[in-house]
Amino acid sequence: MLIAAIPFFLLELYLSLSVGEKIGFMWSAIWIVVSLLIGMRLLQSSSLTLMGNLSAVSRGKLSMKSFQNASTAYLLGAIFLIIPGVLTDLLGLVALGYTVYLQFVAKITPEQTKFDTKKGDNHVIDVEIIDEHTDSISRP
Repeated sequence: MLIAAIPFFLLELYLSLSVGEKIGFMWSAIWIVVSLLIGMRLLQSSSLTLMGNLSAVSRGKLSMKSFQNASTAYLLGAIFLIIPGVLTDLLGLVALGYTVYLQFVAKITPEQTKFDTKKGDNHVIDVEIIDEHTDSISRP
């Protein structure tokens, strides 16, 4: 597993050094601090976001699979923004973009009820039979 992560770390190092060379050390440091603060703020407000997604699930606007995808992408996006580096920041923005996309889809989909109102056969009539009993004691 660690061997598979080595190319990622090398690419992260290469991209970070290339961008740092182009924009300068001060702007690189500002970038790292700003992305750290944004990631921490997103992580702090993650409970509100998860509750909002759960509310969308209860209204029928998000499926459980979409809820899981949106929640996971949101948390990964926040964590990727906290980790310093250009590649992880880009991955964090992609994950947050996916979360926004799922939220946009949830807002435009109509609410769905969980109960099927058209159960049964349309040609069947439900009947209630009332059976009246007469007691021999109540007769005079």
